[in-house]
Parts: sequence; structure tokens; C-alpha cells
Amino acid sequence: MSRILMRRRPSAASLRALCALTALGGFTAVPALADEEDHSAHVTDASVTELAPSVITAVAQSSPLTIVTDPKQPRQPIPASDGADYLKTIPGFSAIRNGGTNGDPVLRGMFGSRLNILTNGTTMLGACPARMDAPTSYISPETYDKLTVVKGPETVIWGPGASAGTIRFDREPERFGELGTRVNGSLVAGSNGRFDRVLDAAAGGQLGYVRVTGNKSQSDDYEDGSGNTVPSRWNKWNGDVAVGWTPDADTVVELTAGKGDGEARYAGRGMDGSQFKRESLGLRFEKSNIGEVLDKLEAQVYYNYADHVMDNYSLRTPSGTGMMAGPMASNVDRRTLGGRLAATWRWDDFKLITGVDAQTNEHRQRSGMGINTYDDQPWNKDAVFHNYGAFGELTWYAADRDRVISGVRLDRASAKDYRQTTGSGMMVRPNPTADDTRADTLPSGFVRYEHDLADTPTTLYAGLGHVQRFPDYWELFSPNKGPAGSVNAFDSIKPEKTTQLDFGAQYEDEKLKAWASGYVGVIRDYILFDYMPSGMMGRTSQARNIDARIMGGELGAAYALTSNWTADGTLAYAWGKNTTDGSALPQMPPLEARFGLSYEEGDWSAGGLWRVVAHQGRIAQNQGNVVGYDFDESPGFAVFSLNGAYKLSKNLKVSTGVDNLFDKDYAEHLNLAGNAGFGYPANDPESIHEPGRTFWTKVDFSF
Repeated sequence: MSRILMRRRPSAASLRALCALTALGGFTAVPALADEEDHSAHVTDASVTELAPSVITAVAQSSPLTIVTDPKQPRQPIPASDGADYLKTIPGFSAIRNGGTNGDPVLRGMFGSRLNILTNGTTMLGACPARMDAPTSYISPETYDKLTVVKGPETVIWGPGASAGTIRFDREPERFGELGTRVNGSLVAGSNGRFDRVLDAAAGGQLGYVRVTGNKSQSDDYEDGSGNTVPSRWNKWNGDVAVGWTPDADTVVELTAGKGDGEARYAGRGMDGSQFKRESLGLRFEKSNIGEVLDKLEAQVYYNYADHVMDNYSLRTPSGTGMMAGPMASNVDRRTLGGRLAATWRWDDFKLITGVDAQTNEHRQRSGMGINTYDDQPWNKDAVFHNYGAFGELTWYAADRDRVISGVRLDRASAKDYRQTTGSGMMVRPNPTADDTRADTLPSGFVRYEHDLADTPTTLYAGLGHVQRFPDYWELFSPNKGPAGSVNAFDSIKPEKTTQLDFGAQYEDEKLKAWASGYVGVIRDYILFDYMPSGMMGRTSQARNIDARIMGGELGAAYALTSNWTADGTLAYAWGKNTTDGSALPQMPPLEARFGLSYEEGDWSAGGLWRVVAHQGRIAQNQGNVVGYDFDESPGFAVFSLNGAYKLSKNLKVSTGVDNLFDKDYAEHLNLAGNAGFGYPANDPESIHEPGRTFWTKVDFSF
């Protein structure tokens, strides 16, 4: 038998231990039993749809640098309203907060397009110049089957620029052995008027299927631990349909279409999001088990469109003073077209994935003074981006206990500036880079070694990766100024170059599952935003390149104390230094630990979560990114929460919890600060505080 078929798999004892830990909740993950990039179809079967009586409070690492989990599972804090909210349960992730929903995800202090965020293999880019509609704001996690995270620059097959990590929300193809149906769904009710509905249904047979997913989520403004109301209400919905053709067990052709919309008001912004329209269309083809060498072919094309409106009158009353005195609105949109073709090749000791991908996106904007006057204005195209990439990723099974994974990627990226003028009002002036195009050829690559120890169930690994990232829309078009002496950011901001060493270990036996991952990196031409007071304009931003060093890591463990009790804990730390200026790198989350204890007996479980966050004193005053900047140190805090679940039958489960049990008044370090339009201090930034005591109940059903 060839070595490719003898790859290390968990022993029966290991699987029993992992299943026990999963059932006990707390520290839960889906084991990586196959290669990370493989897609196992969703098979309709009673054994698959049976629900487990558990609530997720943290997500463990599944394999070196890779996390795989089921976003449908109940989690604490209260089930997520968007993609960024769900990612916060993974050690190393945080989010820039601005109210109740639609935060912007941060991994190890890295933000924006340093994170490659994909839904079903496609890119959905937001349109707001200040990322009010971050890509994750269009994602409803519970409508997806699998969430995969690869930390660091350790994969090249899912698009360009992923220096901090790759995040994939995927829906698996359906497989019906005979004519049948399945229905999954949930209801969530909680404090502050929270009410969510999710439905995921499919019907089909051997030759194909139809799948429909939909959700609606809403919440009122919440109260913080001191009883103060924080403007944060939202109302959003999504609907998607997939039609698949499965002529045989190894072939899938799937057509998908979807729409969505919503509104959200933000305590940390001068405008609210009154429209988040989404349109999606995609076609994908997969053929597996083709031959002895060519094993698999994948092809995909997609279209995603975001139409976003920001205003200061739909969800609030205009302030009557200053720059935002009267009603005004801004309408922005972005169309993204893309495609990908990949082939998987296998030999006795090797697996190779090769392919090409391409993406183009166009950004437009219009605005108006007064209520809904923007709708009468013409669209102005300001930017068009293109990217064409080729990649190859090779896995060498060097020995029974040794693997070497490596990859290379080459991208040709370009951007064209269509702005004829810049500035606004009395500050309008001709744009010196009007109709200019800039382009770069950018190489990336990595190599990682993995070794399984002989005498203990431990895997050690170390990998070195390098990524060159083309500046994104927010870095080229959003700053008021470029580097000193330049005409603007579009003309002068250089591509970012990250070189990072990742290393770690994983251990798993019948009672203990533990892992640790660390990283050390150097970033050349890191793109930094400086913020400066500017009179009536509030603050202006300047983008420039600096050099930086980063390091940190995450660790976690889950231990089965008895057949009923499980204890778990995680720790995450990120550190960065601006070596050009000799100061701290801004927007770094503080040290964070989570401790959990859970109990399961038959069809019910109960657990507690203690989240402890340290004081953050390393800040870079008035520096940050396009969304937020460091304005003050943040105190540490600790929050305690409780949860419980009861499985009424194999297909019906009730989960409930209370977050922030002791009604702690606290704020996250990564914070936009409250907006003066909602009564926050205008000249003394004040953090937006988090929800106080919050009760919630979730009902899951599957049949």
C-alpha cells in the first residue's frame, strides 16, 4: 500500500476521547480527519443530524495552524449575529467594536485584507470607505456547514495577500442516497429584544438536490453594565438557494444565488448603515477520483455585489450642529467578479494542488444632502482593481511520521484611480493621479515541516512563510493624505511584505487534548494610518509605510477530569513594534485567557466560562488603521458566564445561557469610541462599553 494511503489517522482511543470532549462542550472543535482542503459532502442520514447537548465556549486547533469547526453549534456568548462575532470564539481573534453588530475581525493584531475571508470559495468585499460593512457583516455563520481558519501565511491556494490568515465559511454539497429531505433550523430569543430565525432545508435524490438557507436577525439597543443605553440595534436578513447536479458519486455541479439586506446603527460612527444589500451568484464544478495521478478537478466562477447606504437620519436624529448638522447620506457599491481553477495530483509520496484564480472589482459612490436625495445623483466610479494569480502547493509524505508542506504563488495586481477630484465642499481640488494605473507582480510562498513523535501522541511543526500584499481600496483611497512629500496614498503606498515563522505542538490522548502555537514575524512597508485633529473636519488620516516586528501565540488545553466533568482553558497574546519610529504597533489586542468547566449527564449539560482580559498599556497614540486608532490605554476586566443545554430528543435541543452574569461594566481595547451625535464627548474619546447581563435561549431542530 502506498504511503499516501497510510497517512496518520487518530486511533480508536483518540477518537473516543475527542468525542467525549466534544460532547462535554466547552472546548469544542471538529477533528481534521482529512486534508484541510478536501470537501466531504453533506450526507442526509439520521446519524449525522443527531444533536449533541453542548454549548461551545472556545474552539480548539484541529491540526497544525488549522482550526475547523461547525458554526451551527450553539456558542457562548449569545449566538453570533455576523462572521466577526463568531470568530471571536477562536483564540487569537478579536474585533474592532462599534456597537451591537458588524465589528471588524482582527487576528493576532492584524486587520483588513491581511485576512483573506471567503464564503463558499468566493470573495465578498464591502463598499464603505471606512469599512462600516466589513466583509464579515454579510455573513450569517449558522447558515454555513463548516468554518476553516488557517493562521499565518501557511497556504497559497485560496487567494492573494493572506499574510495574517485565511478564513473560509463553506456550505458542503448535498448527497442523497435516495429521494429524501432534511430540515435544520434554530430560534434564538434573548435580552434587548434579540430574536433570530434560521432555516436550512434540502431535498433531492441520487441525481441532484435543491438547498434553501435563510435567516433573519434583530436586536434593540443594549444596556451596558452601568445601565446606560448603547445605540446598537440592528435588523438583517439573508436568503440563498443552491441547485446541484450529482450524476455520480464523484461529480458535483452546483449553481447558487443569494440576496440579503439589513440596517444597523453604530454608537461609534457619525452615520448608521441603513442598507446592506447583497446579491450573489455562483457556479462550481468538482470531479474527484479521476485517475491514478490526476485525482480531482475544481472550477468556479462567481459574482458578488454590495450596495450600501450610510445616513444620519434613518436610525438617529441629525445633531443640528457641526459638519453633520442636517440630514445627509452616502451610497457606495462594489461589484466583484472572480473565478478559480484547481487540480489535485497524487503520487505515492506526494500530493500537489495547482491552479489559477482571478478577480476584478469596481467601486462607485454617490451622496446627497437631505433625506434620500442621494438616489437622484449619478454614480461616480472611483476605483477598479484586478488580480490574476497562479499557485502550487505540495505535500510530501517523507516518512510515516514526517510531512513537508510547501507552496508558491505569483500574483499580478493592479488598480486604476478614476477620481477626477479629491476632498469635499470648499476643499475640492483636482486629483493628481486621475486615470493613473499602478501595478505590481507579487510573489508569495511558504514551507512547513510536521513531525509525529514516536513515543507520545504529539505533533511538532514549524513553518516559514512570505507574503507580498498589494494595498487594498481602503489603504489607497480612504486616507486624506499619503506619506510626507507624496501627492496622495494611491501614488505612494507600497505593497506590504510579511515574513513570518510559525511553530507549535499538539498533543492528544484519552483524557488530554492540548496545543500551542507561536509566531515571530518581520513586516516591511507595513501600512500604518496616522490620525490628526483637523478643526471642523474632526480628524484627518495619513497613510504611510513603516517597518515592524510582530510576535505572539496561542495555547489551549481540555482535560476530562471524570467521565462527566471537563476543564479547559486558552490563552492568546499578540505583540508588535513599529521599528521605524521605535514605538508600539497600534491596535494590538491585550493578553486574553478563557477558562471553562462543563458537566454532562445523559441528555443535558451545564458549563461556565470565565473570560479574563489584561490591561493594555502598549499603545501608539492616534495611530491605527482605516477603521480605528489607539486613543487610550484600556483597563483589564473579567467576565463570567453560564450555560446549559438539554436534548429533548435526538433531533431537538434547547440551550440557554446568561452572559456577563455579574453585570460587569467594561469595554474592549479595540474600540471605535463613542460618537458625539449620541452624546459621547466630542474631544475626549470614550470607549463604547459592552452589554451588561444578557439572557438568551436557543432552540435547535433537525429532521
